[in-house]
Amino acid sequence: MREHGRGARGEAGWEIDASGLLAAARFIYSPNFDPRPEGSSVELVVVHNISLPPGEFGGEGVIELFTNRLDPDAHPYYREVAGLKVSPHFLIRRGGELIQFVPCGSRAWHAGQSEWRGRGRCNDFSIGIELEGSDAIPFTDAQYDALTRLARALRSRYPIVDWAGHSDIARPAGRKTDPGPHFDWARFRRMIA
Repeated sequence: MREHGRGARGEAGWEIDASGLLAAARFIYSPNFDPRPEGSSVELVVVHNISLPPGEFGGEGVIELFTNRLDPDAHPYYREVAGLKVSPHFLIRRGGELIQFVPCGSRAWHAGQSEWRGRGRCNDFSIGIELEGSDAIPFTDAQYDALTRLARALRSRYPIVDWAGHSDIARPAGRKTDPGPHFDWARFRRMIA
């Protein structure tokens, strides 16, 4: 695993560079990505939630999943997900820490079978953001603050048309529930206006 810090946490660090990296994020390399199709542009941001083990926060399970290092014997639930090859572009932890796994110019593997406005294969034209959380509890103020800053950075770099939850794009419908009923879309949209 490669990991390195990417600069200051101040506003000046909230620009996405030509390689698709955000200076304000800690970068941890995930092998789970590939090139976007020729001619595709980033138009959609997909918001997810995740916790490993389910309902527990702050551990290394999520990072281990996205870097293919999850030990299936470390927790009974891990046996179900350890072999998955998945990745978001970003993870926002409960305290607001921002981690980037895949450069924005590459296709992360976060959406699975998906459709948005009649277009399938949402990974081709979207950015995936995981919020450390679950469907059962609200997200933190620190997460909304980091998500807002990230959303502004993405919008200033890419022709973002819309923001959606994983549940909004997953096919078949009902396959996914995240970011869940506690994600406050109205609050988020006000914050990025």
